[in-house]
Amino acid sequence: MKKAFIFDLDGVIVDTAKFHYLAWRNLGKQFSYDFTEEENEQFKGVSRVRSLELLLEMANYSATQDEKNQWLSQKNEEYLSYINKMDESEILPDIPRVLDYLWSKNQGVALGSASKNARPILKRLNLLNKFQAIVDGNDVTAAKPDPQVFTKGATALETSYEHCIVFEDSIAGIQAANSAGMISIGIGEASVLHEADYVFSDFTEISNNFLDQLMA
Repeated sequence: MKKAFIFDLDGVIVDTAKFHYLAWRNLGKQFSYDFTEEENEQFKGVSRVRSLELLLEMANYSATQDEKNQWLSQKNEEYLSYINKMDESEILPDIPRVLDYLWSKNQGVALGSASKNARPILKRLNLLNKFQAIVDGNDVTAAKPDPQVFTKGATALETSYEHCIVFEDSIAGIQAANSAGMISIGIGEASVLHEADYVFSDFTEISNNFLDQLMA
């Protein structure tokens, strides 16, 4: 049976979280706040606007809407300066194997990401043609844990929710997949992603045999 495999981008296909962290940390310095990598974990799968709100709450800092708009633009420009230097070496281990295997089995493959920069990133990685559908931050109105980014992917692939498999590295993304009745596969720490149906450290632990089981 044809299934739909929906991939998050940041932390699943490529590690752009480090670039987000650098940009948010530098922004925090502008209002004398030392933003940590541990705090950055809370930003995974979260929209840019909500991430700024969280940062301001952490710093106990009040800002006007004009300041917020300026900082959102500034953060994104710095982030883009990092991703514009990316190439295929940034793709996380075994992602190309998994994508090629799913294509060879005629499965549906989609991207479901909060990132508004998903398409340019995939283009730089030469992975754009590996996805039959792309749903990103430009296409949705509700952020994870709302499942909209995944349900739109399922609709684009004309697949019912129960026949969708989601790969996610954030707890918000796992909760989104679960709330839609999809199979959730966490990529990362089991202690963080314990709500997922399955958890793997990375795709080197996901065998073709396991993918066959998901297709069955």
